[in-house]
Amino acid sequence: MFNGLGMHMGNLSMLSSAQTRSISPENFTGEKGRGGMATEGTGARCARDLGKGWKISPSVAIRAGETLVLADIDGPGAIQQIWMTPTGNWRFSILRVYWDDQEQPSVECPVGDFFAMGWGEYAQLSSLAVCVNPGSAFNSYWEMPFLKHCRMTLTNIADDDMVLYYQINYTLTEVPAGCAYFHAQFRRVNPLPYKNVYTILEGVRGQGHYVGTYVAWGVNNTGWWGEGEIKFYIDGDAEYPTICGTGTEDYFCGSYNFENRTLRQYQPFTTPYAGLHQVIKPDGVYRSQQRFGMYRWHIADPVRFQQDLRVTIQALGWSTGGRYLPLQDDIASVAYWYQTLPTAPFPTLLERYQLEVI
Repeated sequence: MFNGLGMHMGNLSMLSSAQTRSISPENFTGEKGRGGMATEGTGARCARDLGKGWKISPSVAIRAGETLVLADIDGPGAIQQIWMTPTGNWRFSILRVYWDDQEQPSVECPVGDFFAMGWGEYAQLSSLAVCVNPGSAFNSYWEMPFLKHCRMTLTNIADDDMVLYYQINYTLTEVPAGCAYFHAQFRRVNPLPYKNVYTILEGVRGQGHYVGTYVAWGVNNTGWWGEGEIKFYIDGDAEYPTICGTGTEDYFCGSYNFENRTLRQYQPFTTPYAGLHQVIKPDGVYRSQQRFGMYRWHIADPVRFQQDLRVTIQALGWSTGGRYLPLQDDIASVAYWYQTLPTAPFPTLLERYQLEVI
């Protein structure tokens, strides 16, 4: 039976008893019939001659060092879409989501990286799960069901205040048995030690399925950098994985160096399931390294696990003379997956200087 969690073209005409709600600075609680009632806010001065209901509170200021509760929702229900436009340094705004009153967040990630913008610069991205639109509009379409409670926060760890416009669209509805909880975890190593393998995710316990990878890859060598294999260690795999990819660009659904062979340049692309959406080139002065943003959503091919999961990728280039070259690159990643609760504790989030794009 249709439950109202999510719609697609095949069930768009179906009626449902689910209730639609939306949180924004014009309705912080999402309560029915309580939007647009503000008498003070960031737009009050602009609307001084218009009065209540005329964009009095379209955004919020988050002071340096402060945490804003974006959503505090009693379930059952599901987050269906998130839109936001954070100012400031996107690595210094930390998004966290807590399910069913857990103390441990199930999502902990710099806001830019969560929306596949790890380098702090805009790049257009069009996909089923994440869209980033002009000028800095972050959109998430990951479905996030919960039984009891959802709490979502944004922490400003910068020295300066930031401004945030945001809207969280959700439904209050029954959640079917078998729905898992959305998770996302950020990691970064800069530089990766020689011959070390980069870990995208480990320590996961429970049943679930892996649904996506975003990587911000900064190259520190000349030459091709994407020979490394991604590996999924599933349900007790030790030395050898169940899934072993054939190369970095292969995993991100490209081929042969992501190269436009006519132009002899990297070819950015953005598709529903995968893309190399960001290519940052050196400018001949201070921007000396090539930097890339890539995503792969396992929407059509989720990686199922029953007990545990570990995901790694090699940093491997190509050297003259026809041999592989282990690289020491700047790699940051976000792993996206669904699983049963409880959430195993994440590694401690890096300090601000370790998060900074340099």
